Amino acid sequence: MLAVNMLVKWENGGETSIERILWLDRQSDLAFVIDVEANEFPFAVTISEIEEGISEGLATVLHDDPFLRVVDEEKLSEKEQQMRDKAWELIGGIVTLEPHIFYKKERAKYIKLIAEKSGMSVKTIGNYLKKYWRNGKTKNALLPSFYKCGAKGKEKAVGSAKRGRPRQHADVVGEGINVDDDIKRIFRNAINKFYYSSAKHSLRLTYELMRKEYFSEGFKIEDGVKVPILKPAAEIPTFWQFRYWFEKERNIKKEISTRFSPKKYEHEYRPVLGSSTAEAIGPGSIFQVDATLADVYLVSRYNRNWIIGRPIVYAIVDVFSRMVVGIYVGLEGPSWNGAMMAIANAASDKVAFCKEYGIEITEEDWPVHHLPEAVLADRGELEGKNAENLVNGLHVKIMNTPPYRCDWKGIIEQYFRTVNLQYKSVVPGTVDPDGRERGDRDYRLDAKLDIYQFTQIIIKCVLYHNNQHYLKNYNREEMMIADDVECIPRELWRWGIENRSGKLRNVPEDIVKLHLMPSDKATVTPRGIRFKNLYYGSPLMLKERWTEKARMNGTWKVEICFDPRNMNYIYIKDADGINFEKCYLLDHQVRYRDKSFDEIQNLLAAEKLKQKKAADSEAQAKAELITEIQHIVQEAQKAAVAAKDDGESDAKKKRSIRANRQVEKLANREREAFELNKEPSKGLAPVVILGDNQESLGEEEGQLELLKRKQKEALQKRNG
Repeated sequence: MLAVNMLVKWENGGETSIERILWLDRQSDLAFVIDVEANEFPFAVTISEIEEGISEGLATVLHDDPFLRVVDEEKLSEKEQQMRDKAWELIGGIVTLEPHIFYKKERAKYIKLIAEKSGMSVKTIGNYLKKYWRNGKTKNALLPSFYKCGAKGKEKAVGSAKRGRPRQHADVVGEGINVDDDIKRIFRNAINKFYYSSAKHSLRLTYELMRKEYFSEGFKIEDGVKVPILKPAAEIPTFWQFRYWFEKERNIKKEISTRFSPKKYEHEYRPVLGSSTAEAIGPGSIFQVDATLADVYLVSRYNRNWIIGRPIVYAIVDVFSRMVVGIYVGLEGPSWNGAMMAIANAASDKVAFCKEYGIEITEEDWPVHHLPEAVLADRGELEGKNAENLVNGLHVKIMNTPPYRCDWKGIIEQYFRTVNLQYKSVVPGTVDPDGRERGDRDYRLDAKLDIYQFTQIIIKCVLYHNNQHYLKNYNREEMMIADDVECIPRELWRWGIENRSGKLRNVPEDIVKLHLMPSDKATVTPRGIRFKNLYYGSPLMLKERWTEKARMNGTWKVEICFDPRNMNYIYIKDADGINFEKCYLLDHQVRYRDKSFDEIQNLLAAEKLKQKKAADSEAQAKAELITEIQHIVQEAQKAAVAAKDDGESDAKKKRSIRANRQVEKLANREREAFELNKEPSKGLAPVVILGDNQESLGEEEGQLELLKRKQKEALQKRNG
C-alpha cells in the first residue's frame, strides 16, 4: 500500500531513478512525487501508474530511506541549527499548503511573496523547498550537509602541489613531498617487514629502518663497513606522514598476532560477540571445570610450624544457572586426580560432604548431586585414558578448549576471580606481590590455616555464591522474566529443573567414584596389602590367607582404586567393574588415619628429608663406632699375644672350651650377683695352699680349679 514519504525506485532500460511520494489523493487517482536525485520540483503522476509499475516489476518500494536524517539535537553545531532554523522560518508557513504548493503557478506566487518580504532570492527559497521534499518532509531535512564536505573516507588525487600545512622554514628544509601510490607501497613493505614482526620494533625505529632500506642514494665504506647514504629530509616523507598512513591502514589483528602471538589476540583482543549461556539449554547441559592456585599459604595439620605452600582449588560450574556444583581443594598440581575429585563431588550428596567439614546444611542449600551431559575443560586433565572411563562408563561427553584459551571458559574463570576477592582480605598468609617492600615481613610467614580449615572457607564461599550472590550480568530469557525469576544461581537452577529438565542424570555415588578414582597397583606382602608405604587389610585377604601365601610364594600385584582425600581405605576392583573389595588401613598405621594423600606424602617426604639430613652425622657416628671396636680388638689381640702358651696344642684348646665356659660362667655369676649395701673389697685375695691331695684330682678338675682361682684373683685386682 502506497503512503506519503515512501520511496519508489524505477528501472527503465538500464536507467534508474528514485522518487519520493509527497501527496496522495485516491479519489482523483492523483499523486505528487519528486525525483530525489534531480534538482527539480515535484510533478504529478497517477496512483494507478505507480501501482501498475510495482506489480509489473518496473518499480520497487525502498524500505530503507538514505535521505532521511536522524540526528541528535544536542550534537548539532550552532551554525547547523541557525541555517536550518533560518530556512524553516522562510518556508515553514507554505509547505503545509498541500496540494496547492505542488502546482507551479501557486508555488511561484508563494515564493515571490516570501522573497519580497525576506530579501532572499527566489532561487534560494526554491532550493529550500526542494531540499525539504527530497529529504523526507521534516524540519531536519533542511540541515546543511556538512558531513559530506571534504569527501571523508575517499583518497584525494595526488597533484604537483604540496598538500597539507606549509612547513616552517621551507626555504631551508624544503617543502617535502606528497605521499603517492609508490610511497604508500614502500610504507606497507616497511611496516610488514620491520613492525609486524616478533622483534617488536617501535614505530619510530620502523621509520628509521625504512629510510635506511628504501630512501638511500648509495653507499660508502667506513672502516670496512658498507654504510648507506640517506636522502635529505626534503626528498623523503616525514615521520608524521608515515604515522598518518600507518594509523589509516593499521591492522590490529595482524599487529598483535605477529608482534606477540595469535593466542594473545584471540585471548585479549578478539571481538566478544556471543555468550556461554546460549550454549546451554538447561541445568546439566554443560559443566565447566577448571583449577586455580589459591592466593594463600597453608600450614600442615601434623605440625603447624610447617608451611606447605599454596593449595590447588578445583571448581565445577553449571553454565545455565552459574551454580557451583562441585569443588576440590588439595595440594597436588592440576591433574586428572583433581578433576576427578571435583567431578565426583559434583555427583555426591552435598549435605554429607559439608558435614565432613563440620558445616550443617539442608538439601535446598546445595541441591546438586548429578552428572551432566557434557564437561568443558582445559586440554590436559580430561585427555587420555582416564577420561575414557568417564565417557564410556558414565556416558559424559568431554569437550576441551584449544591451548591457552581460558577465555572459552569465562564463567568458571570469573568465579575464581570473585571467590579470591571474598576471602583474600580476611585470611592470613595471602599472596600480596605488590604490597611488599624491601625489608618487609614475608607474607608466607603469616600462614595460619591448614587445608581442612581452608576447605571450610571455600565451602562457605560456595554456599554464599549459590544462595545469595546476585548475577548482575545474567541475561534472563522472556520466560524467566514472566516467571519473575531472580538472577541467583539457586533460583535459576530450580527454574531450569522445572522448565528445562532432561540433561541431569542420577548415578549411584559409589559407581561414579569407582569410575573416577585413580587406579594403581598395590603389592600383597606378608605384612598386608602395601600401597605407597601404607599397609591395608580386608576380609578377603584374611579369608584367602593372602599374607601366608605371600610369605611362602612371594609377593604379587593387585589393581586398586583409592581416594586421595582420605587414605583410610583402598578398593580392589572386581572384573565386572561394579563390585569391589574394601581394604582398611591397619591399626599400627594409625598416624595416617583420616589424612589425605597429599598430607601423608608431605609427612613421608619430611621424614625422608630428616633422614637425609641425619645421614652425615649417622655416618660419622658409625665411623667412630667402628674405630672404637677396632681399638678394643687390637687390645684383645695384644693381650692374646702376651698370654699365648706355645706348649698347649690346638686340640687341647678345643677340648677345654666347655670347662673354660663353665669357669667363666661361675666367675660372672659371682661378679653379677646382687649385693645390697656392698662395700668395696680391699687388700689381696687370701692365699690358697694346695695340699698333696690336689695332685690326686683328675687332670681336668685340677685345671678347672686352677682357672677358677686365677679368675678370682684377676677380678679382685680389677675391683681393688
